[in-house]
Amino acid sequence: MTRLNLNFKIFSSIKFFIICLIFCSKSYAGDTKVLKNKIVIGSNDAIVKIKIYSSLTCPHCANFHMKVVPEIKKEYVESGKAQLIFIDFPLDQAAFNASKLLHCVDQKKQIIFLDTIYETQDKWAISGSSINVINKNLKKIVENLGISSKQFEKCLINEDISDKILNGRIEAAKKYSIESTPTIVINEKKLEGSINFKNIKKKIEEII
Repeated sequence: MTRLNLNFKIFSSIKFFIICLIFCSKSYAGDTKVLKNKIVIGSNDAIVKIKIYSSLTCPHCANFHMKVVPEIKKEYVESGKAQLIFIDFPLDQAAFNASKLLHCVDQKKQIIFLDTIYETQDKWAISGSSINVINKNLKKIVENLGISSKQFEKCLINEDISDKILNGRIEAAKKYSIESTPTIVINEKKLEGSINFKNIKKKIEEII
């Protein structure tokens, strides 16, 4: 697990918390920006809804996405029993930028983007690199998904997308007391204990 207080190396803590205070003054119950455009796999009729809160620079999130998500998909999503909902919870500026790009990519390519981001995390999110270097790495990834250099620059300064991600992050932190990533919420209950397939399977079986 990746603790929040260990992962705000790139994000300026003061700047970030000022932004949080501004957005916390809003009411989220009726904010359609938070509710729209979720990255989802599986049927809306699935009895089990699994929310995955993750940061795209988090190694544990990458491991979960590459090893655990495929097992959940195979056993529960493909059978229509479960739906996976991927939700941004960026822990640093690099993850924040990657999340913004996720929402600029064509909806049909968003899962491909997620897969690529996690599979190549150690190459684009290089530890110690400046945000400019990381952005150049991200630009190469999205070019293959139809995002031009001009679109890339516009995406990073898109206030609607930025607000949506920050609003969702603040709301999730308040609602589920998220302290690390990935955090898994199954039918509105935060998963306690190990974030592995065995533990998730146990909770799913209790529901179905």
